[in-house]
Amino acid sequence: MLEHQPVVPDKRRVAASFSRSAGSYDAVASLQRQVGAQLLARLPHLTSPRWLDLGCGTGHFTRLLAERFGADSGAALDLAEGMLHHARPRGGARHFIVGDAEALPLRDASLDLIYSSLAVQWCGDFAAVLGEAQRVLRPGGVLAFSSLCAGTLGELRDSWRAVDGFTHVNRFRAFRDYETLCAESGLEVSTLERRAQTLHFTDLRALTRSLKDLGAHNLNPGRPDGLTSPARIRALAAAYERLRTPEGLPATYQVVYAVLNKRL
Repeated sequence: MLEHQPVVPDKRRVAASFSRSAGSYDAVASLQRQVGAQLLARLPHLTSPRWLDLGCGTGHFTRLLAERFGADSGAALDLAEGMLHHARPRGGARHFIVGDAEALPLRDASLDLIYSSLAVQWCGDFAAVLGEAQRVLRPGGVLAFSSLCAGTLGELRDSWRAVDGFTHVNRFRAFRDYETLCAESGLEVSTLERRAQTLHFTDLRALTRSLKDLGAHNLNPGRPDGLTSPARIRALAAAYERLRTPEGLPATYQVVYAVLNKRL
């Protein structure tokens, strides 16, 4: 049985936020680069696949997929038009498509590989995402995704709890829900694991600026309206400072890595 599902942000809000961050995204995307590279390393050997970069963002991994598999057989898809406007001139795929992972604008059995790094955590209906992957993959095809799960940015969440009762940190589904949904998808689970990855920041401002530049700042329903008062920011900084390590203020991400196969 699934745990309580988080109330994810409205898709239009997510798309607009990432569209606005397209120009600043690459400069601050160190976690995204690390996670995407680890997902690439988990891909099985494939010969001349027809592939899709699902949630391609600025197209960084689209271009790496093209180096490995060829651009002519690839497509890049994102919900945020601003990201596609940024990615398209840089190439890497034959098609750049505005689309939703929960309702892919693609034909049945048209792909051999779906690669998706740090995108599906924004999808409210992950069962639909898996169903669409099952539909568009050919027999023997591969879905490889990374995502974020509950516990991500726990240090920031705990520090905010010392200040007020509002929702300030994006909420993600539990890892157990990923296990359940993948097991029930009809796809064969080759790999499914969770790994913690911690970044360090010099101060609170550096952390919050990074989240804003990524377009991944708080997008949840229940977030406070308007600007946060200086007094509350000072209280947050004081609470977070208790967690400081020699490397800086920690921000831990709970990353899910998965490789699933469509049965022959």
